[in-house]
Amino acid sequence: MFLHSVNLWNLAFYVFMVFLATLGLWDVFFGFEENKCSMSYMFEYPEYQKIELPKKLAKRYPAYELYLYGEGSYAEEHKILPLTGIPVLFLPGNAGSYKQVRSIGSIALRKAEDIDFKYHFDFFSVNFNEELVALYGGSLQKQTKFVHECIKTILKLYKGQEFAPKSVAIIGHSMGGLVARALLTLKNFKHDLINLLITQATPHVAPVMPLDRFITDFYTTVNNYWILNARHINLTTLSVAGGFRDYQVRSGLTFLPKLSHHTSALSVVSSAVPKTWVSTDHLSIVWCKQLQLTTVRAFFDLIDADTKQITQNSKKKLSVLSHHFIRHPSKHFEENPAIISDLTGTSMWVPVKVSKWTYVAYNESEKIYFTFPLENHRKIYTHVYCQSTMLDTNSWIFACINSTSMCQQGVDLSWKAELLPTIKFLTLRLQDYPSLSHLVVYVPSVHGSKFVVDCEFFKKETRFIQLPVTHLFSFGLSSRKVMLNTNGLYYNIELLNFGQIYQAFKINVVSKCSAVKEEITSIYKLHIPWSYEDSLTIAQAPSSTEISLKLHIAQPENDSHVALLKMYTSSDCRYEVTIKTSFSQILGQVVRFHGGALPAYVISNMLLTYRGQLYSLFSTGCCLEYATMLDKEAKPYKVDPFVIIIKFLLGYKWFKELWDVLLLPELDAIILTSQSMCFPLISLILFLFGTCTAYWSGLLSSASVRLLSSLWLALKRPSELPKDIKMISPDLPFLTIVLIIVSWTTCGALAILLSYVYYVFKVVHLQASLTTFKNSQPVNPKHSRRSEKKSNHHKDSSVHHLRLSANDAEDSLRMHSTVINLLTWIVFLSMPSLIYWLKNLRYYFKLNPDPCKPLAFILIPTMAVLGNTYTVSIKSSKLLKTASQFPLPLAVGVIAFGSAHLYRVPCFAFIPLLLHALCNFM
Repeated sequence: MFLHSVNLWNLAFYVFMVFLATLGLWDVFFGFEENKCSMSYMFEYPEYQKIELPKKLAKRYPAYELYLYGEGSYAEEHKILPLTGIPVLFLPGNAGSYKQVRSIGSIALRKAEDIDFKYHFDFFSVNFNEELVALYGGSLQKQTKFVHECIKTILKLYKGQEFAPKSVAIIGHSMGGLVARALLTLKNFKHDLINLLITQATPHVAPVMPLDRFITDFYTTVNNYWILNARHINLTTLSVAGGFRDYQVRSGLTFLPKLSHHTSALSVVSSAVPKTWVSTDHLSIVWCKQLQLTTVRAFFDLIDADTKQITQNSKKKLSVLSHHFIRHPSKHFEENPAIISDLTGTSMWVPVKVSKWTYVAYNESEKIYFTFPLENHRKIYTHVYCQSTMLDTNSWIFACINSTSMCQQGVDLSWKAELLPTIKFLTLRLQDYPSLSHLVVYVPSVHGSKFVVDCEFFKKETRFIQLPVTHLFSFGLSSRKVMLNTNGLYYNIELLNFGQIYQAFKINVVSKCSAVKEEITSIYKLHIPWSYEDSLTIAQAPSSTEISLKLHIAQPENDSHVALLKMYTSSDCRYEVTIKTSFSQILGQVVRFHGGALPAYVISNMLLTYRGQLYSLFSTGCCLEYATMLDKEAKPYKVDPFVIIIKFLLGYKWFKELWDVLLLPELDAIILTSQSMCFPLISLILFLFGTCTAYWSGLLSSASVRLLSSLWLALKRPSELPKDIKMISPDLPFLTIVLIIVSWTTCGALAILLSYVYYVFKVVHLQASLTTFKNSQPVNPKHSRRSEKKSNHHKDSSVHHLRLSANDAEDSLRMHSTVINLLTWIVFLSMPSLIYWLKNLRYYFKLNPDPCKPLAFILIPTMAVLGNTYTVSIKSSKLLKTASQFPLPLAVGVIAFGSAHLYRVPCFAFIPLLLHALCNFM
């Protein structure tokens, strides 16, 4: 029946939309690099020593605990408190385990052993009972207060020690990082209790799914505090994102707000972190060996030798984090590095006058300084580029000032170099260093190892090449190409007109090499200058390499930088770079950035369908099929123009003042614009996806009702259509009161679910009764029509006792089909708090605070009445016309206020249901 009410063109459209959605979902969940993280293993058996908390604290937070991580002899020694190390507190995230601390804890322990425990870190971890705080925000404040108590407890463990710490460092994974930031909002919290905050895959900007108002209120409180008090917050903060492998928390949400007066915050994607260079998923970010090694190195460089604790010098902390997470020069960190170095000693000085030079070092017996005079090169070239495959941490490139051929002291340029997986390199613009007379490349004496050093001078116009990206709507049918025919080692491809999150491209780099015996490695680095989200691709030449090009953060309006493809190549190869639009990746960006808003658009479509059915019932006395009405009524021009007009008017001061007087919330479209998340035609695209989802949702619910009714008939004796229609059956008030009591004493979402089950049962029973009635009717159509007329005549002559005919039952089922769809989505959006409640049932019988309780009090009696409602009983209602007009503005309201605040969506959806129920009485 459901499919029969849809024509083939509409069905083809719905299938096509499923195909597009599948492409987008595939890109989000599978369209990324393979997991290149190495697993971090424990060398000894990990132990978690439970820290005894004060009795009052343990009673106040029965589900939470504090642990100290240890292994082997370290764990045995530290079972006897107090402690002597540097405290670090790990906070797990949504459904996270306190045992996730073991990776970084074990690596830090091995590092401490390497330096004979001159310094060591004590890693603590909080057990939040694996609470689902991303689904339910009511416990975030409780977690924050518990962490505050944990910090005070931890510091007491060091009391009386010579170098007792006065603060702790915090590592927060996922929502744990947000809880750490929320500590500063507590009234009695002293900011100097935290000396460093590192967050891993933490959504700082906004919740991934705003499923209740407690989550959004918590975010608003934390972010507003950090913005308003930025001048007074001296906490050095580093946020590390996982990149495209992390489909749970997109990296754009992890970037801390850039404030001109708050310079102690850094945000970076793991693929851009030196010596890591990999994308991590949401869980592997806590055990990825490359990233944890980088983090531990940073921790040890942060130690103050005088206090044997993490330094209080904010400038040094930021320098250390920048050194390890932003730009690594392939040298050990030094707070005040020596810029001038002595170049004396028994070394050979070899002058090099050519513009392009390569030296292969193998079993060198003495040190060599190769000098490049710059005076003549300045006249011809603009830049110099040098690279070395020896990845040690010693200085390797210098410059002489006003020298003829050699110098006793030189400027150490190694600090300006940059490390890549297979090379370290330096690029200098010659006009920036007018006082330098010579460039000096140092080759140390080596035994048994081989490395290559290359240098070349070049003109900017030969290596900085512009490549405009293809148009968004070219759908990959056209491409743009550039050939790199010179024998260069380094190229900068400027990707013009690329800076929006809805742009996505595939870059293909083809390398063709002359006959060479050794393997040639090329590195392609995507550099995004307005955010630290670079990514590397290593290719073996000759080859054809495909690179995905898309953004986590859109280019700011006042930023004029250009995204770059930096190519570190071989002079023995030629390269061809082709770029074309990737339609599947564009769809992936739509899903990644706006997929969470889909429920709002689905319910908007359903409300428009519901409006059509109610109006049809009012005007013609019959109710059309759900799919037919969805095709007729669910049109984007009924919703989108109103939202666009409101957004436009809010740009005027008088309208904004009127808006504020009416206490209306901020328009979601404005919030998305402030987060640079606006796609062209995104609302139209989401509306069409919403229409498709509403259709398949209706098909599924209709099929489910028919299947359940068949099972009912198989298990129970055949039912009959009700002879007398009663809006309120004897058991209805009792059932309603019981469910309201359940809502008040346990969990509102549980009561909503039970009411929903009751409603579905009533609809399934009606479907079974109608099926029984049709099967019992004679085949003769004339007799069937006479029976129908008799039934209708009896119905018309009876005012107080309405009888239900087969036609009325079918009309009622069509209406119930739409109501079930709406209720299904309402129940779906309320389920997170129910899941949280069930998981914590052994600690708390009553969910407090409960986001669904107010909704449950209204929805329970509404569903109870609707379960006993038939179209015949509301056709003559005076309220029906009004009820049929309400869903349209509510459909607009869902998009305007619910796309970025999903918890508001049920509030819009239940209003027409309530009016529908009231039609029975008015």
